[in-house]
Amino acid sequence: MTDPAPPVVVLRSAAVVRGGRTIWENGQLEIPRGSLVVVIGPNGSGKTTLLQVVLGLLPLARGTVEVLGAPPRRGDARIGYVPQNYTATIGDAVRARDLVALGLAGRRWGLGRLRAEERELIEATLDSVGAAEFADRRMSSLSGGQQQRVAIAQALVSRPELLLLDEPLANLDVRNQQEVVDLLARVHETLDTTVLLVAHDLNPLLSVLTGAVYLLDGHPHYAAIGDVVDEGLLTHLYGTRIRVVRTPQGDMFTRSG
Repeated sequence: MTDPAPPVVVLRSAAVVRGGRTIWENGQLEIPRGSLVVVIGPNGSGKTTLLQVVLGLLPLARGTVEVLGAPPRRGDARIGYVPQNYTATIGDAVRARDLVALGLAGRRWGLGRLRAEERELIEATLDSVGAAEFADRRMSSLSGGQQQRVAIAQALVSRPELLLLDEPLANLDVRNQQEVVDLLARVHETLDTTVLLVAHDLNPLLSVLTGAVYLLDGHPHYAAIGDVVDEGLLTHLYGTRIRVVRTPQGDMFTRSG
């Protein structure tokens, strides 16, 4: 019998303090390898903070954290990251293809300095996220959904084991939200990549999620998605009544009120 794969993220009695204020504490969880997990909680509960801890950008005040079997460290090539509103900070002249190349080459800017196998990997990654047809356009000319595809391609081009995304569906219309969700599901299934993302709205993601980290009463918890989509838990989490609706076709969604 094969031993189960070790978890990608482990918190033990973990706490984060900023400016003298405890953001969350008593973090005791394991995120399974190969999962597609959402981080949820009310505003200010520390969702982005959790990603920063995993990235090695923010130390714990107490407790321990392991990421991919080791203490987290900045610039870990095994982790891809798409920050919130990332594309808003990119210059007007940057092409989509060049942005993805930067994810592979670091400071070696420009495709001309890349090896042939690196250029092939860039093209394959652009194609895998459906961005090949606009790869030579400037980022500033792309729609929000197209920009998000390129940002995800940049995070994926180094073939990470863990992909982190901070609000990847924010400011996208319903069609583009669904396209990004479908893309993340394919990444999870075909690249054997664990996906951890922060989201405000569960509904677009419910069909693809395997689990959730929820920040309840100042403590991070992990559970399978079926245990988290619960009216009592979600109502407590957000401080307002949340209903879980199941359609005759078996689909599920949440709504307030």
